[in-house]
Amino acid sequence: MDALSVVSQLRDLASEPQNREAIVQDQGCLPGLVLFLDHQSPDVLLATLQTLRYLAELSPNIPTMKNELGMMVSLENLVTRDELCVDITNLAKEVYGILVAPPLPVHRTPERQRTKKSQFFLNSSNKKAKCVTLHIQGLDSVDQRGLCEEALLKVRGVISFTFQMASKRCTVRIRSDLPTESLASAIAATKVLSAQQVVKNEAGDEVFIPLSASGAVAPRDSALPDYLPEDEKPEEAAADRAVSRTAAKDDASGSWLNAAAGFLTRTFYW
Repeated sequence: MDALSVVSQLRDLASEPQNREAIVQDQGCLPGLVLFLDHQSPDVLLATLQTLRYLAELSPNIPTMKNELGMMVSLENLVTRDELCVDITNLAKEVYGILVAPPLPVHRTPERQRTKKSQFFLNSSNKKAKCVTLHIQGLDSVDQRGLCEEALLKVRGVISFTFQMASKRCTVRIRSDLPTESLASAIAATKVLSAQQVVKNEAGDEVFIPLSASGAVAPRDSALPDYLPEDEKPEEAAADRAVSRTAAKDDASGSWLNAAAGFLTRTFYW
């Protein structure tokens, strides 16, 4: 399974109105779609934008989509890229316009008509890990990206990471007890890169928070390995594993959703 296959099937799922709320509420779906907005393939970009367009048709989804880290920045980048076809540019403008438009009144669904939400992606309830988005000054080329990769791989507690080169960002999934300053310290040690954390303020705008590169480290737990996979029990984790791959839940169905979720988690670092 490749990126185009995953996002195309997710687009088909999003075309069904009853699926749109559950897709947006799942913690793994929107970050994955934001990553696909930085993909080099025009086909992947178009399918991703079509998926977002479907999801935005449900008005309660719009605030969540708008506030997803990197969403608006990535859409703006697509609008300004000259080499893209007209279809991609126009669809990016349309999705962006929907997300920034004044909100429409929300019609409440009676409690008795609500159905249980489906979990389309993995690790939604995992309490061992957290995601941190970093803006990395100096991340201008493949060489600098390689330096950043080497630095992050040396940090105890890093689970996975991925880059958005156009916006100089890196999304890192780490153990919940790992201080974010540890990442900044490792990146600063390259002598050519520095990191700031990207967060949302009360107004919903993205802001940069300076991080101290003082060498903070995660509290040591002798029962845990150097790198903790998100949903594995400590005794089942491999001690020599750095960037981990998470697996599908045992009770998940055998549909394409398993394969799609597995693909996204396995390729979180690319």
